[in-house]
Amino acid sequence: MNSPVNSGLANKMMPDVQSMADTRQIAINKVGIKSIRHPMVIKDKSATVQHTIAMFNMTVHLSHDAKGTHMSRFVEILNHNKHEVSVVSFEKILRDMVTKLGVQSGYVEMTFPYFINKAAPLSGVQSLLDYDVTFIGEIENGLYHFTLKAVVPVTSLCPCSKEISERGAHNQRSHITLTVNASQAVWIEELVRFAEDEASCELYSMLKRTDEKYVTEHAYDNPKFVEDVARDVAVALNRDARIESYTIEVENFESIHNHSAYARIERVKSD
Repeated sequence: MNSPVNSGLANKMMPDVQSMADTRQIAINKVGIKSIRHPMVIKDKSATVQHTIAMFNMTVHLSHDAKGTHMSRFVEILNHNKHEVSVVSFEKILRDMVTKLGVQSGYVEMTFPYFINKAAPLSGVQSLLDYDVTFIGEIENGLYHFTLKAVVPVTSLCPCSKEISERGAHNQRSHITLTVNASQAVWIEELVRFAEDEASCELYSMLKRTDEKYVTEHAYDNPKFVEDVARDVAVALNRDARIESYTIEVENFESIHNHSAYARIERVKSD
């Protein structure tokens, strides 16, 4: 069995092919690892934490004269990062990555389920509802950029169906996907609220009969086309001075069609 000293000596003697020079004069925009799962601790707005499993994509820019990057270092960074991660502290992972790999530009995408405790509208019974959340961080020539994305499930009810039908109206579950860049921290809970407030009705994991009656009637009293939802969310985001740019995607999984209805709005406020 080799001693640590002998193992270290052997590693020094082994050629490091990835560190060799490349003569093709072609830089690579992004190189790294994709779809690696890793346990993470997420800090929420109230400073409590959630333990979750996140899916990571981690890449760096590779200069034209470098043959390859060190793939194992990406995994090493994840294993060494045991701190709580939030929309505020996510930058540290990026900074650690570009420093360890000796580059100026890097990209990390982290997707995870996030749970919010919700109280039913009338009974007050509490239950957890899950949201798919993504942190996207990018460092370009030393400058850090952060993007927050959340997929928010809601209910939508068709105004046309309500208008022409004598008995009821068709409704469906919908996804509102918000992707925002902000000058100050926008928490996950805040982004979710932007979407839920503009739906025909928000969703709950657990409802009593009184609650079910409420959400059914609330949606019926608040009919919206997919275009209405997208525009109403845009109005809300436009009012928030922190948000510099956004993309809104609304998809209604139609209950009377074998296709979805879809709307998308993109805006950079400085334009």
